[in-house]
Amino acid sequence: MLRTYTCGQLRAAETGKTVYLAGWVQSSRNLGGLMFIVLRDHSGLIQLVVDLAQNPKVAAIAEQLHDEFVVRAHGQVCLRPAEMVNPAMPTGEIEVAVDDLEILSRSLPLPFSLAEDKVGLSNENLRLEYRFLDLRRLKVQEMLTARDLFIRRMRQYFQDLGFVEVQTPILSNSSPEGARDFLIPSRLFPRRCYALPQAPQQFKQLLMIGGLDKYFQIAPCFRDEDGRQDRHYGEFYQLDMEMSFVDSEEDIWQVMEPLMLELTAEFSSKKIIGLKEGRFPRLTWREAMETYGTDKPDLRYDLTIKPLSQLLVASNLSIFKDAVANGGYIYGVVLPATVKLSRHQLDDLTALAKNKGVGGLSSLVYGGESWQGSLANKLEEDVLMSLAKHLSLKAGETILIAAGPDLKACEALGAIREQIAMWFNLKDPATAAWCWVYDFPFYEVSETPTGLDFSHNPFSMPKGGLEALKNQPPLEIVAYQFDLVLNGVEVSSGAIRNHQPEVMYEAFRLAGYEPAEVERRFGALLKAFKYGAPPHGGNAPGIDRLLMALKDYDSIRDVYAFPKDTQGRDLLMGSPSEVDQGQLDDLHLTWHEDINK
Repeated sequence: MLRTYTCGQLRAAETGKTVYLAGWVQSSRNLGGLMFIVLRDHSGLIQLVVDLAQNPKVAAIAEQLHDEFVVRAHGQVCLRPAEMVNPAMPTGEIEVAVDDLEILSRSLPLPFSLAEDKVGLSNENLRLEYRFLDLRRLKVQEMLTARDLFIRRMRQYFQDLGFVEVQTPILSNSSPEGARDFLIPSRLFPRRCYALPQAPQQFKQLLMIGGLDKYFQIAPCFRDEDGRQDRHYGEFYQLDMEMSFVDSEEDIWQVMEPLMLELTAEFSSKKIIGLKEGRFPRLTWREAMETYGTDKPDLRYDLTIKPLSQLLVASNLSIFKDAVANGGYIYGVVLPATVKLSRHQLDDLTALAKNKGVGGLSSLVYGGESWQGSLANKLEEDVLMSLAKHLSLKAGETILIAAGPDLKACEALGAIREQIAMWFNLKDPATAAWCWVYDFPFYEVSETPTGLDFSHNPFSMPKGGLEALKNQPPLEIVAYQFDLVLNGVEVSSGAIRNHQPEVMYEAFRLAGYEPAEVERRFGALLKAFKYGAPPHGGNAPGIDRLLMALKDYDSIRDVYAFPKDTQGRDLLMGSPSEVDQGQLDDLHLTWHEDINK
């Protein structure tokens, strides 16, 4: 080995020891008679000292050094003079007096600074192009270590519960699972393609049918969808789990909640809030939408949405009467007296409401004895007093009111709620608010010929089974589908799965799929259902998104060793890249001539 200690390993207890160290030059300072070198490796930093006069040979080498040169140093661990102790460094009490120095490799001038206080000023694309340099930062090293420990903890948890880890195929068939597939043309079978898995969905269900009682996997998933702050382009990892002989969401939640509590305690400093008898709060999808205006509610702050239709329809204002008469609803959100909106902020919120599909936004400020705001002189006194009593208003509180079609007003107020929380710092970053959202709609309105598409995925069991599919209005059917939400971020999705072929045929029929098409796309799963399929269900937290939320990283790209940019490009490796014509010929592919137009 080239070293006997790592840079961050040494402490005052090693004073007097002779050591070998190796690493990168973080910085160097020549003070005439002495040269100070800060050496860095994955474990941290250590200061080296070279006496230029005492050791001319070492001095000659030291004077050649530049940032990011890789060196090996030999010397003795010494205590720093009291006035030179650096409390900001774990190794700040000591330094190494160098008596031998070797340059192992040299570095070109850096395209950007690796100093943590300066790296944020660098262009992100430039950092991605030179990701091997960006990886050297201690912050990134800490992330990689945390990610490793994070996955280890998940794996150990499920192994201790008797789950069996199984790796499912990467090359599979194309199937509709909510996003576009990545297709891989086959060389051996012209005009046919494999697909990279969006999730191991069918395989884990097949494992349950195959008799494997409990399965898990740290699964790579691939989806051709746009990247964004909380979604990495193209690929991600999820903790995939499935269990047989479960028939309710609670069976899954009882397994997942202890793990999430442990991960929060071990990998964040956040205080968990809002638990109900030690369990995560539960909200139906409709409760979440009507109370928070989103199916990913952030429960770290209040500002809950209140139904106001019955109160305000009694007024003579046409905007409210007409909204209710046309089948719409009226909702409001109460802001505490500490939240004072400026005229400009109110205008911005009104524009936001209109962008969400409602006509506008009305406001009232309760003064105890008087009212202010856009509705103050338009609503009757008895209506105003009813509002104050119904909402238990306190002096100085503001009501924001929106009216529109079913849930549109809620969605608008949900976006407004989120904006206000950002403006007034209502989200406590030191807290973790978990919750389950369940009973998602099975279908949603789409532009398909049937006007319906699956709201989440086609593999969930509808509540009520086949009878519900045949007798209920499709948009009223709910699924055994649930999400786990942390601080307003959806970190996991799961379901009790369909395991009955007749239910599968009918569910797809309503979405516009003929039986032959269902069999073409899901033939293996359908075949398996006909040979004794146990009831089963599972869950799949996104590892990258969960780690981002717990560690408060700014972007999901911060938790990848080699992230792609927002457009899906790997700027380091140069992908996607052109390929040789011979490779295209092997795959029986021909580009259209106007491909670049």
